[in-house]
Amino acid sequence: MLQALRTAWRLPDVRNKLIFTLLILVIYQFGTHVPVLGVDRVALQQALDNETAAGFLGVLNLLSGGAVVNFSVMANGVYPYITASIIFQLLVPIIPQLEAIQREPGGQEKIQRYTYFLAIPMAVLQSIGQISIFSSFGQAPIIPLFGQDLLVSLAVVTTMTAGTMFAVWLGELITEDGIGNGISIIIFAGIVATAPVNLFNLVVGSDRAIYNLVMFIGITVLSVVVCVLIQEGVRRIPVQYGKRVRGMRQVQGQGSHIPMRVNPVGMIPLIFAQSLITFPAIIASLFPPGPVGTMVQTTFGSQQGLLYWGTFFLMTFGFTFFYADVMVGNYRLAESLQRQGGFIPGIRPGKRTEEYIVKVTRRITFVGALFLGIIAIVPGIVDLINSLLFQFETVNIANNPALVLSGAGLIIVVGVVIDTLRQLEAQLVMRNYEGFMR
Repeated sequence: MLQALRTAWRLPDVRNKLIFTLLILVIYQFGTHVPVLGVDRVALQQALDNETAAGFLGVLNLLSGGAVVNFSVMANGVYPYITASIIFQLLVPIIPQLEAIQREPGGQEKIQRYTYFLAIPMAVLQSIGQISIFSSFGQAPIIPLFGQDLLVSLAVVTTMTAGTMFAVWLGELITEDGIGNGISIIIFAGIVATAPVNLFNLVVGSDRAIYNLVMFIGITVLSVVVCVLIQEGVRRIPVQYGKRVRGMRQVQGQGSHIPMRVNPVGMIPLIFAQSLITFPAIIASLFPPGPVGTMVQTTFGSQQGLLYWGTFFLMTFGFTFFYADVMVGNYRLAESLQRQGGFIPGIRPGKRTEEYIVKVTRRITFVGALFLGIIAIVPGIVDLINSLLFQFETVNIANNPALVLSGAGLIIVVGVVIDTLRQLEAQLVMRNYEGFMR
């Protein structure tokens, strides 16, 4: 692999792509440190120190590449664009007009353009919501004049929306002229950029630094190995094509297969679940204090307790099944096979083939959903181990080695690295060099 990396660096066009990708990432990281107009740094720090906000702000910070902790013009990150993409993936099979557009020549480009348009109002809504949530967690508004001065409010929302679209544009530049999927690489770079700081705080801010460091290394190595195995796991459904007549010749039918991934949805269910599971704590914080509200904030805000982790596991498990069904339905594999003259041996084309594909998909998705659910609750498992080993210490999120890189973060890192290596391998294979993966 190292030899292949050296070979890739020696190729001028591949080296230019790598340098271009790194340059875009540097520009994005500079953008994450440009603060929004009128931010009160004291109120911002108070909101960040609120344990109730830890889970929700952690997701936002993950997808913004670390911009949330600075509340920069890119504090929304690419999350509005991701949300818009998911919305269209869910709406296309439901709305016949969108489905017809997607089937037209160039239809996918139209859907992509609509996604960009939808990302703008999503960014506006997230900007307003994010400011309100931060203000509710702190002791004072993080932008004192927001909502009172029209010009300040418009300037803040406009700059944050522009920051989102600028981040999306940078991602598209990487996709077109760099290496890898731009949006994923931007998120990946943010995770990698914040991990050293989190690890430093974990080791320095605890009196059991050796234990935390060993636990972090063990969790990371084991999680990466399992992530690679699950992400690369494929069930191959055999497909046979009938004989075809081409000109005056009859061509024998060929055999092929449909690769069905064990985890076809990546980290999306984890993001969905972690975003929604913090809403009870956010809603409870808006009401006057009471025993029920305190219990809800303690459970769902500070990410502690069997109820929180059990709910998180079930939500992740359920979202994985739902999203996998939607994605496989969008592919319309049975219809495509029938149109191309292909069939699964022993299965009648049409409705029976569709039912068989759905059955196989749900069976292998069970393993993927179980994997995502376990990855999601690894911090809870570590908390349980720590509570048994250190019974007289208070369970603290800051002492949890599993939160240096969250479950979603690990999946993103592994997926982006594998995808980037594959694209580099393709660049080398085109030039008859030995690739990265054997």
